[in-house]
Amino acid sequence: MSSVAAAVPAAILARAEAAYLGLALGDALGATVEFMTPREIACQFGVHREMVGGGWLKLRRGQVTDDTTMSLALGEAILGNRGRVEPLACARAFDGWMRGKPPDIGNTVRRNLVLFRRTACPEAPPSEHDAGNGAAMRVLPVALATFGWPEAEVRAACRAQAHVTHNNEVSDAACEFLAVAVQDFLRGDPLRRILRRRIGPLLSVYPQFSFRKRVRCANPSGWVVETMQAVLQALLDNGGFEDCVVDVVNRGGDADTTGAIAGMLCGALYGREALPARWLKVLDPAVREACIVQARKLLVRDGK
Repeated sequence: MSSVAAAVPAAILARAEAAYLGLALGDALGATVEFMTPREIACQFGVHREMVGGGWLKLRRGQVTDDTTMSLALGEAILGNRGRVEPLACARAFDGWMRGKPPDIGNTVRRNLVLFRRTACPEAPPSEHDAGNGAAMRVLPVALATFGWPEAEVRAACRAQAHVTHNNEVSDAACEFLAVAVQDFLRGDPLRRILRRRIGPLLSVYPQFSFRKRVRCANPSGWVVETMQAVLQALLDNGGFEDCVVDVVNRGGDADTTGAIAGMLCGALYGREALPARWLKVLDPAVREACIVQARKLLVRDGK
């Protein structure tokens, strides 16, 4: 594992906090309209842009779902291993999270964590059917913990956590893209430069991720390809944090996850000052504090 200096510039720390808070904000906003169609959202809300809770999970106002809580569980596992992204520790953390009876859990996550309980093997078997977005939604702690590492090691760490539940090359590609893009944004790289640097290589190997040759990706499913298409369209079509997150969650479908991923990217890109104060005020206080504390701990570590 590579080491990183403990002294992290304040601007990078602030962007890391914004990425983690952005993930939670997008999750909480999107959860209200998860599994709804755009037409249903428009009929009920007009444009859904306020945290009101409810949804199919009947959440409290500002409550988050598995996107945020699995990320926090993963982050604690990484911190407990002094910055290492170790598959067995990740599997144990996810298993502990599931034993806590979260209000929501994806089918692929549940199936492969049950398999881990039976076999003690922290890597799910490869499957062409496991290209869901469950590994991508929780990749942020890896991006923060590996900030400053060689890119090959960042990508390997992404796969280490992902393969606990999603051992699939398309899922891997999404996780790795998101992690390196977050790191680029933490450094202050502009959006257009990242798009040129990162999206071209992604599409050259996985053209199914193409998002500009499609019509607007509405009602995206849990398939990570549709998740990425919706998020990238919203990221490019909007110029700020709130507009991007509101755009993507109003597409419906797996809105908590598209909201979480868009919020993660936009938080790293636009920074802490771009987060809507009214959303932060409503966000579950314990989650808000956990995101801030964990973001800092994952970046400022001894690297041993």
